[in-house]
Amino acid sequence: MATLTDAKRLVVKIGSALLVEVGVGLRSAWLTSLAADVAALRARGTDVILVSSGSIALGRGVLGLPDGELPLEQAQASAAVGQIRLARAYEEALAPHGITTAQVLVTLEDSEDRRRYLNSRATMETLVSLGVTPIVNENDTVATDEIRYGDNDRLAAQVAVTVGADCLVLLSDVDGLYTDNPQVNSAAQHYDIVREITPEIEAQAGDAGSGLSKGGMKTKIMAAKLATDAGCSMAITLGTHLNPLKTLEDGGRCTWFTAQTNPQAARKRWIAAMKPHGRVTVDAGAQRALGQGKSLLPIGITAVSGDFRRGDAVAIVGADGAQLGVGLTRYDAAEAQAVKGKRSQDIAQALGYEGRNVFIHRDDMVI
Repeated sequence: MATLTDAKRLVVKIGSALLVEVGVGLRSAWLTSLAADVAALRARGTDVILVSSGSIALGRGVLGLPDGELPLEQAQASAAVGQIRLARAYEEALAPHGITTAQVLVTLEDSEDRRRYLNSRATMETLVSLGVTPIVNENDTVATDEIRYGDNDRLAAQVAVTVGADCLVLLSDVDGLYTDNPQVNSAAQHYDIVREITPEIEAQAGDAGSGLSKGGMKTKIMAAKLATDAGCSMAITLGTHLNPLKTLEDGGRCTWFTAQTNPQAARKRWIAAMKPHGRVTVDAGAQRALGQGKSLLPIGITAVSGDFRRGDAVAIVGADGAQLGVGLTRYDAAEAQAVKGKRSQDIAQALGYEGRNVFIHRDDMVI
């Protein structure tokens, strides 16, 4: 069974009801305790990304707007006011631990559009590599109903998939999944572990119960399916008390959804199943490098064919025409023609702007 102790890269989802108390505002003591948990995890080498609701809840309080569902324009205005306060709250909570934070705002379009997806992935990967803790939220100031996730459970799962996390924790107002609503049915049984999300499991999920929460158990099950299919284990646990991550690590009650593979293997399987939109031919030196697990550089490419965009799958073939593998290109077809055979220092001159040193990263290819 997965545990928080084993996590190498962790995504944590924080709901509005945990972070903001109706009529009061930010739960500062709770956020301070969460920051201590994050610092402890990072100190032992775990990457942490936070997916946090709260901007609308914080903003509506400042604007004096009533409780309940808001018209889209008022929700967006509340988000605009609340986002700056949410970012500042995390910055002030984590700074005493020497942790730099960054705000990352996304919409559903950012995961559905390949170019935006790759940009989001590259940004978060770079932030994490620099020791930064990203604070991710849906960009409610511009998102309409058609381009919204609508809940941060699924957003958190998508972020986990995007950054290749091996663990996702949904901090909730319940301590896991039950066979029925435990607030209504005292005989409802708690699941300690779910190894397979069956139709029966899906049927047992309920709807949202909190006045500030957008998600319910249904969205959590959807998140679990997305995460576990990508090799990421997921836990649903009670987050209302102080130090919720430490409590989970110390054996606090939860439901674990186990992944049957790891993120790297899941991603490789996904790439291998893609239909190539083009092909690149590599020289003998590049072929040897690929065999040693290295990335493909433009200098090793001798020919390019096909019409493809950045992020599309392309076949990688050797000088004899035999296919060596498939990978996701960081250049479109026209750019690829311009940079093939070029050294890194010559790429900018060939393109007329700064390009990428790597044509296909080793994490984005299957050989």
